[in-house]
Amino acid sequence: MNIAIIGYGKMGKEIERLALEMRHNIVVIIDVDKQNASFSEFRGIVDVAIEFSIPSAAEFNIIKCLENGISVVTGTTGWTPNYEQIQALCDKNKTAFFKASNFVIGVNAFITITEKLAKIFEKYPTYKIKIEETHHIQKLDKPSGTAVTLAEVIINNNQRFSGWKLSENETQDENYITIKSERIGDVFGDHKIIWESPEDVIILQHSAKSRRGFAYGALMAAEFIKGKTGIYSMKDLLNI
Repeated sequence: MNIAIIGYGKMGKEIERLALEMRHNIVVIIDVDKQNASFSEFRGIVDVAIEFSIPSAAEFNIIKCLENGISVVTGTTGWTPNYEQIQALCDKNKTAFFKASNFVIGVNAFITITEKLAKIFEKYPTYKIKIEETHHIQKLDKPSGTAVTLAEVIINNNQRFSGWKLSENETQDENYITIKSERIGDVFGDHKIIWESPEDVIILQHSAKSRRGFAYGALMAAEFIKGKTGIYSMKDLLNI
């Protein structure tokens, strides 16, 4: 598969290493020095672009790729796609768009378990909830995209909660899920969901041991959407 890597930070470099191990071909690497690239020169050459850039650049990168017939996998968080525009571009150019806040297989199993627990605890209001996440100090968005995804999954499956809010203390709100975010050292990604009642506590936790799991999931997504049209997610890839 012919791949373009957009964003050549730590994740971009990990994707490059693993892609070459998997015998894919890296056609081009686009970083800040080419952040306004037109992508037209790669039409018909690149099968899929894997995009891990920054929130302010992600939409431009993705739209330009789709306009030029290049399907896109993105893991950039901290921005909200215009899905109507993206769907229209995918239909017009026979391309695919795949977005995930986290590509690690274990995290997506974690999200599925979270959905189930949210439904169970809707009937038991004595259980309060909070989410805690920790990442490396270079991570720009706060809270993490994965923490937001977890909160949204709970909200969509438990009518007790109407939203989430970022909180730096332990204060909890009956109607909101509190998310505590920390940025420490070179932590790859820790997420914890705590359901607590006066009688007991349930703690769900996922800790990433390296960036390799993120890169592997992104490459799986790229292989999955090659030749497809439309918008996809990890639920489609993992059939969950």
